[in-house]
Amino acid sequence: MSKEQQKEDFINPIDKDKITDKPGLLEYGHHSGSALIKPVDAGKVKGRALSAMYDQTDMQLAQLKQQIDLLARQAQHIKDRAKISEKIYKARMSFEPLIGHTYYLYENTSGEYVLSMIKPDEWGRKKPYFYIATTKLLADHTWEILDQDKPIQIDDE
Repeated sequence: MSKEQQKEDFINPIDKDKITDKPGLLEYGHHSGSALIKPVDAGKVKGRALSAMYDQTDMQLAQLKQQIDLLARQAQHIKDRAKISEKIYKARMSFEPLIGHTYYLYENTSGEYVLSMIKPDEWGRKKPYFYIATTKLLADHTWEILDQDKPIQIDDE
C-alpha cells in the first residue's frame, strides 16, 4: 500500500465535532495543561448580584433618609427661630439692637415682652420684669436664644 492509499483508508476515531483548528475558542480545556473551566450556575450568579444590589440600595436609601431627617430638623429650627424672632420684634424696646450683640428678654406683669440691654443680675433688689431668655441678634436679623429661663410662647398657626 502506498502512503496515499493509507491516508485514504485511515479513519480518525475522534468525532469531527470534537476537533478544531482553533482550540482557543473552545468552551473547555483542550489539553492537560489547560485552566479548569467549570460551567457557571447562572441562577446563583444572578441571586448573588441581586442580593448585593438590594444591600447597596437599602444602604443608600437609609443614608438619604438620614439626610432628609437632618434637613427637616434644620428647617424646623429655622421656622422656630423665625417665630421667636417675630415675637421678640413685637416686644417693647427703647433702643436699636445691633447685630452680634446680646440682649435680654423679659416679661412684665401684664404679659408683655420687653427687650433690654440690662442683665438679670444688674437690676438690683427690686426687679421690674420676669427674666425669660438671653438672646443674640444674628446677621440675618433673626434672634438666637442663648439661654432660656421660661419658654417663649409661640402662637402656632
